[in-house]
Amino acid sequence: MTSDTRRGWRLRHGGLTVLAGLGGSLLLLFLVVPIVELLGSGGASGLARLASDAELRSALWLTTVTATSATLVGMLCGTPIAYLLSRSDFRGRALVSAALDLPLLIPHPVAGIALLLVFGRESATGGALLQLGLRVVGSPLGIVCAMLFVSAPLYISGAREAFARVDRRYEAVARTLGDDAWGSFRRVTLPLSRRGIIAAAVVMWARAVSEFGAIVILTYNPQVISVLSYDRYTTWGLDEALPVAAVMAVLALIPLTVLRALRHDQVLTVTR
Repeated sequence: MTSDTRRGWRLRHGGLTVLAGLGGSLLLLFLVVPIVELLGSGGASGLARLASDAELRSALWLTTVTATSATLVGMLCGTPIAYLLSRSDFRGRALVSAALDLPLLIPHPVAGIALLLVFGRESATGGALLQLGLRVVGSPLGIVCAMLFVSAPLYISGAREAFARVDRRYEAVARTLGDDAWGSFRRVTLPLSRRGIIAAAVVMWARAVSEFGAIVILTYNPQVISVLSYDRYTTWGLDEALPVAAVMAVLALIPLTVLRALRHDQVLTVTR
């Protein structure tokens, strides 16, 4: 390679490095600046409003309770599915995986319409539930259903990856020591995949908290915090929506902090 060729290569390499750095910096600013501006404009007033705004406190409480309920249901029902997908290679496995991921790909108002078709008062399922005294549309149960529909695939995907990282030989050893399938899962697989499962549950909870599109179709009232922010913006304007939106942004910091703590502990465990 001649000196001119090396010089040209270094110039091109340096130019690409500068362009990559510039693009990354612009993207970082694009992602961070709006959140900082939101918290700076409405963070203090939003936290102050919690003391005087009963509607905001109610929306925050409802959001927390319904998101937690949806996450618990997702963990209870999604964990067996995740384990099955990580351990079994059955016919139709790809189709089942695609069906589970589909709610992540369709627009969320469309997800709300799909749920409305199933749980609406005129549907067979909705009518049967009404006869049992369970109303989905326009109730906290509807909020849980909407949150569960859009966020459960994230939990299943994360839990499946956590189970897949557990060496099957450990389960085989547990079997040789007398454990049945449930015993080896409870004593070996579950403890070894615990951090990944918790991380998947945190991601699901965060996604449930942020949901708007499906909820606004299925249950506008009572209002979770995302719907309340939209309602105040359309009714009173930006000044009234800012405190609510800022509180929601602060709420989003909770799962992020938990996730970072989990990953930090995992790194420390591996390095030790």
